[in-house]
Amino acid sequence: MRRTITLLAAFAALLANAPARADFPNKPIKVVVTAAAGGGVDTVTRIVTEHMRTVLGQPFIVENRGGAGGNLAAEFVFVADPDGYTLMASHPGPLVTSAALYKKPNFDAARFEPVAIMSFLPNVLLVRNDFPAKTLAEFMTQVKTNPGKFSYASHGHGTTSHLTAELFNRLTGAKLVHVPYKGTSPALNDLIAGHVDLSFMQFEASLRLHQAGKARILAVCTEQRLGVLPDIPTMNEAGLKDFISDAWNALSAPPKTPAPIIARLNAAVNAALKTPEVQDKYAKLNLTPGGGTPQDMARIVKADTERWGAVIAALGLKAE
Repeated sequence: MRRTITLLAAFAALLANAPARADFPNKPIKVVVTAAAGGGVDTVTRIVTEHMRTVLGQPFIVENRGGAGGNLAAEFVFVADPDGYTLMASHPGPLVTSAALYKKPNFDAARFEPVAIMSFLPNVLLVRNDFPAKTLAEFMTQVKTNPGKFSYASHGHGTTSHLTAELFNRLTGAKLVHVPYKGTSPALNDLIAGHVDLSFMQFEASLRLHQAGKARILAVCTEQRLGVLPDIPTMNEAGLKDFISDAWNALSAPPKTPAPIIARLNAAVNAALKTPEVQDKYAKLNLTPGGGTPQDMARIVKADTERWGAVIAALGLKAE
């Protein structure tokens, strides 16, 4: 008798959930961004969700919750109802490095449901416009011979901008001083104002400042020089072999979000990325489109977790 009641209850629950999945979405979807407004992940999220709105027929409400390397937003989304109406838009930080950096984060990164990667982007070495070094070679000399003198901005603990700079410190013996921010935009604002000296920052945000003469890109963290900046050397050319740093922006859902909902959201991301409007905006921002399946995103998250986890362990880093 008890087994029969249990089975009936399970069947009733399944029926109750079925209509909600079948007509998803039937109300606006909130996307919580892990950084302040105006930065890379925020910009990409607004571009992509605007076209997801067309695909799914519901508006997307973008909410910024920067801080703690993206953990504040991750904590909020982690406990949200797994119904597809609350999503997280993030840089790698909360999904990749939080578990290694923070003693007890209030979420389990491995339990987020991957939706899709929205964009990929390389990182570059960006310095304030009046930084004393004018070339990468001069920069290397300056930071090596003046330990503790120069500060670097990151867009939060555990972000690629943070880990890339700390890896640079370790490989070169430099002692750049970390100044964390709640996102890309406030970090760049202080760099432009001269309050910090440099940053290992995403390319799309740095290029505009470089071209406008507000800051200078001294190197790119890619295997080869970039076509749009053929005169800018790679970090490899400074003797830092295999010094590669890139980032991505992705959508995730709370744990246990049903697979049919994830599939609908994933399809909407892929459809948005194929539109001429999104492709044109990505080209202007020098972004590489993401896309693919949730499983593709899961593989990328796993690979980066292993890569940056090894860096964190080797450096003995812990969030302050």
